[in-house]
Amino acid sequence: MKSVLSAMLCLIFSSVFAQNPKLKIEKLAPNLYKYTSYNTYKGDIVDANAIYLVTKQGVVVIDAPWDATQFQPFLDSIKAKHNQKVVLAIATHSHDDRSGGLGFFKAKGIKTYATVKTNKILAATNKPTAQFTFNGDTTFNVGGYKIQTFFPGEGHTKDNIVVWFDKANLLYGGCFVKSIDSEDLGYIGEANVKQWPQSLKNLQNKFPAAKILIPGHGDGNTPKAINHSLQLLKAAAAKP
Repeated sequence: MKSVLSAMLCLIFSSVFAQNPKLKIEKLAPNLYKYTSYNTYKGDIVDANAIYLVTKQGVVVIDAPWDATQFQPFLDSIKAKHNQKVVLAIATHSHDDRSGGLGFFKAKGIKTYATVKTNKILAATNKPTAQFTFNGDTTFNVGGYKIQTFFPGEGHTKDNIVVWFDKANLLYGGCFVKSIDSEDLGYIGEANVKQWPQSLKNLQNKFPAAKILIPGHGDGNTPKAINHSLQLLKAAAAKP
């Protein structure tokens, strides 16, 4: 009887985990990984993509897990998988699915960075800020890798930046770029929908060599997501 009950419980837990996995890690290129965390938005389970880079000087994280309960498990996963510590974390804008881990990371002795704009927004809303600030267009050199940030213009938010990894021809678009499976623009409460199309074109012109593009949410690691985002904006503008 116990074995039958245990088997049933395992099936239930497996089903729940399949519907709401806590953390998923996918290798994209040598030493470069996409990780996906999950949270509830308007009653639905929603994913949030982010990036980390393993270098000889430690791990660089771009954006934090969306679910605060996954902050420590995320660090534990990196330690177990790579035998490395996270040494630097960059937030790409002020929303919780990007900057929510700044306070936690800072408390762990990790150097935290955000743009001047992002830190001002966080401070104004009484949220934890980054320890260090930088301009939107900045290159970080860590362990033999260049990590280039770029502010394409306002779009999803007025402070959204993207991140370019030149060795992999990989662009991390964050929430500024909608995935190819997105059916709408998502949350636009702080968006500049009028400027967003031009900002996306600025992004295309800046990184024409991009082979991989990671959106902030959804599937499909392709630069085609930029054109899809433009189509979504055009459709939204046409609505009465």
